Amino acid sequence: MDPRINIITLGVEDIKKSKKFYEDMGFKASSISNEHLVAFQAANIVFCLYPMKLLAEDATLKLGSNGFRGFTLAYNVAKKEEVKEILDQAKKVGAKIIKPAQDVFWGGHSGYFADPDGNLWEVAWNPHWPLGKDGLIKLPE
Repeated sequence: MDPRINIITLGVEDIKKSKKFYEDMGFKASSISNEHLVAFQAANIVFCLYPMKLLAEDATLKLGSNGFRGFTLAYNVAKKEEVKEILDQAKKVGAKIIKPAQDVFWGGHSGYFADPDGNLWEVAWNPHWPLGKDGLIKLPE
């Protein structure tokens, strides 16, 4: 297996509401999007929204609880002060701030917000993982 992630799909309750939230955060929906699927280009990954019930059915699973799902999405920034700026933007367009921007034990600065469906996003500045000019992290080999 070639180690990579091509697509991240979030199950959402209200696809129109979620599409608006992510567009307000700066994502641009692809022209392939429709009333059942919204797709965004996010650097080297395709980021999709799909109805939660249909996503569970597609995976042949029952819908679970809406508590912690065991994963977070992360948005890294180039400067420490950008963490608060992104969290403020998310709050302004309907996110719930879970953890305000703060210095963290590993030497960086981060905070968390939940999107309208409760999916957790970490916004982080990590001085140990600088971003390239393309906005991507390149880990040392």
